[in-house]
Formats: sequence, C-alpha cells, structure tokens
Amino acid sequence: MQRFVNGLLALLLVIAATGCVSHEELINFKPLDPVSLSPQQITNNTSLTVQPEDLLRITISSLNPEAAEPFNQSQEDSQQRNQSGSGGVGSLQLELTTGYFVDDAGYIDFPVLGSLDVGGLTLSEIKELIAGRLADGYLKDPVVNVRFLNFKVTILGEVMAPGLLRLSNKRVTLLEALGMAGDLTNYANRTNVLIMREDNGERTFARLNLQNEDIFSSPYFYLEQNDVIYVEPIEARVATVADPLQRIVGYASAALSLVSIVIALALR
Repeated sequence: MQRFVNGLLALLLVIAATGCVSHEELINFKPLDPVSLSPQQITNNTSLTVQPEDLLRITISSLNPEAAEPFNQSQEDSQQRNQSGSGGVGSLQLELTTGYFVDDAGYIDFPVLGSLDVGGLTLSEIKELIAGRLADGYLKDPVVNVRFLNFKVTILGEVMAPGLLRLSNKRVTLLEALGMAGDLTNYANRTNVLIMREDNGERTFARLNLQNEDIFSSPYFYLEQNDVIYVEPIEARVATVADPLQRIVGYASAALSLVSIVIALALR
C-alpha cells in the first residue's frame, strides 16, 4: 500500500510539472528598480502617417454652411445610406462607405479640389493641405476634420478574445490592445510577443518581452493601422492540446493530492 501511495505522489508531481503554469510565467512586468519608476520622456509616440488602402473621413465646415456643402458628401448620398441602413446594415458599415479611399499611389479624389496626394502625410498635415487649398479662393476660414476610418489591428494566439479590433483612437498602445482583447491567458508566452507591421511597402517583424521594461521605448509599443499581434503559447499549453485529459488535470490534481495525504497519514 505504501508503494502505491508513493507511486501516486510521484505521478502527481510529474503531472504538476507538465501541466501547471509557474508564477514567474504569469507575471507581465517584473519588479522595477527605483530608477526605472522615475518619470521618463516619451520619444516613440510618433504621429501615424497615411498608407495606401487607408480609409479617411474628411469633413469641411465654415461660417457659410452652403459654401462648404460642395466639399462634403451630397445629400443624395446621405439619403441612400439612410435607406441602406434601414435594411439592417450596421452603423460601422455605413461609416466605412463614407470614407475617402487612398489608392496605391497615395492619392484620394476630393470634391472640387480633385486628386490630392496624401500618402505618407499625418492627419495634421492633411488638414493643413486641404485647408490651404480651400482658403485659396473657395472658403473663408475653413475648418477641416480628418480621421482614420479603418484603424484596426488583429490579435491572435493566447488572448481571451482573439480577432479584429477596430479602434476609434488615432493612437493605441500594445497594452491597450491586449486589454481590449480580454488580456492574456494563463498559457501566454509573455516573453515573446510577435508584432507584424506593413509600412511603405515593407513588412517588418518585432518580438517584445512583456516582462522587460524596454517595451515602453520600442517603436512597436505604439501600434499602427493593420498591425498583427501574435501571442504564442508556453509549453504547458502544448501539453493540454496534445492530450485532452490534461485539461482536467489542474482541477483533479489538488483533490488527488489531498486523498493521497489522507491515505499516507492513515497508514502510519
């Protein structure tokens, strides 16, 4: 009987070693020294630039609404969108149909002003470009509002809610995106988060360690439109996928440990 108990305890130790996640693996940020906790200058928060296939929402207003009307979408287009909306089309889809599409060369077709080269410009620079053109003989003191309609990132892997995130802000951090995805699972590899980015025809890759304070100074800490985030699993997750029985081990191991202890005490 004693051999049985010893064998059972050994088996439980093996199961715990292969199926459990250590406290070290669950920590996102390791303790920082006092120097690291002091205020730091943010140098990696650069302005987003417009890329091909972006979608922009541009609205024009002025003291004379009638004069600004030709530079905005027509009433007929609005009526068509409202009719489409009554047929069950979501508000997001309606919004996306109102944007200005940036072609492969970086141009948009804007009412009256014609083709505008906005590729590589920030939203502020586009505002200045359009406002300058409008003030040159079209509108007095025009007000231009520009924002992204297709600012989205994709999150895959070990997060609670993987998928596509559409963002309303023009800037979001990696931590904010992970929060919107429900945070990391217990099986996430926090030391090797992959970010894929396309910028000016190039695809770049970066791996970030969430347990290292260097992520805050990384150029990938602030996300850009169409970034893809992949959180890979730790080895414990591989074990649960390979053996379905491992999925219940975590719940059963504690009970088995208690039973074995009781048996061992009873045999003394």
